[in-house]
Amino acid sequence: MAETKAKATVKAETAESVVAKEEVKKETVKKAAPAKKAPAKKAEAKAVVHLQFDGKSYTNDDLIKIAKDVWKYDLGNKPADFKSVELYVKPEDSRAYYVVNGEITGSFAI
Repeated sequence: MAETKAKATVKAETAESVVAKEEVKKETVKKAAPAKKAPAKKAEAKAVVHLQFDGKSYTNDDLIKIAKDVWKYDLGNKPADFKSVELYVKPEDSRAYYVVNGEITGSFAI
């Protein structure tokens, strides 16, 4: 009978140690998984193009603003309808050629 009590005690201690080990594992797993952070966004370099000729100087923003003004005032369109523009600058003619929204073409003096 003493042997049965000893075996029961050993089994109880073993069961307790298994439960304790499982609890430690659960805590370790919970602590080991830190919250993931979103990758840091790299700052993009700002580029500005300066076109200089005949004592004149234009930036890409200047030319886009002129194209928007032509769209609005000369062509009579709504500013909200101005979606995209492609500009082709020809300094020897003092003109900039545009394609607005992929279909409207024209030019303006610079």
